[in-house]
Amino acid sequence: MEVDLLYELIGNFGFPIAITIYLLLRLEKKIAELTSAITKLRENVNTKM
Repeated sequence: MEVDLLYELIGNFGFPIAITIYLLLRLEKKIAELTSAITKLRENVNTKM
């Protein structure tokens, strides 16, 4: 996210909305990583059974 865009969001929509968008974008990556880890774990468990 560019700094200018962040400043514009804060000016137009307020600080809480800008922070919410930032956190949602960060959490999206984490959720994808967790999904991948769970898939790998499930595959490992299935191969050992």
